[in-house]
Amino acid sequence: MEENRKNLINEKAEEKIAQAENMMVNTISETMDLYGVTPSVGRLYATMYFQHQPMTLDEMKEALGMSKPSMSTSVRKLQEINIVQKVWQKGSRKDSFMAEKNFFNYFSQFFGMKWEREVSMFLVSIKKAQEQLQEVIEDSEIEEALQERAKLHYQQLDDALIYYHWLEKLTKLTKSGEIYNYIPVEVEGERD
Repeated sequence: MEENRKNLINEKAEEKIAQAENMMVNTISETMDLYGVTPSVGRLYATMYFQHQPMTLDEMKEALGMSKPSMSTSVRKLQEINIVQKVWQKGSRKDSFMAEKNFFNYFSQFFGMKWEREVSMFLVSIKKAQEQLQEVIEDSEIEEALQERAKLHYQQLDDALIYYHWLEKLTKLTKSGEIYNYIPVEVEGERD
């Protein structure tokens, strides 16, 4: 009788753990979708996040019911944003992977890469656009209304440069981890 009671308690505990895990897998997946990561890739990361040992592609396939090529593609995408790493496992010939567990590292890597790309694209485009606008502004044969429009656009892009130079600094601080010197990580119980 006592053994049945313990088994029932353990079954309920296992069910609660699975429910909590599923809730968080869905939340992580949906959150990553907000930032351009497909739901299936987000679900894979979230599933790996709750694994406490590395996973092989076969284990991922089994856990998510997706094809091995799809798992391989998803893992590669997660490696590209530096939130999944390949790890060596003694005695195994199969590649194994581990998810980044530290959300601060995840934040630094993921947003650092996204912002870095955005800054690079905009700075190059702004420079080229301003060169073209400058040609219009300096050409005395172009009518005044077009020159004024070009000046307004040029000034607007100068204003955008302020933001992109700021974002460039933020990106460097984020990728290096220096951001945490300015916005310290608070552990529950340390707040005022």
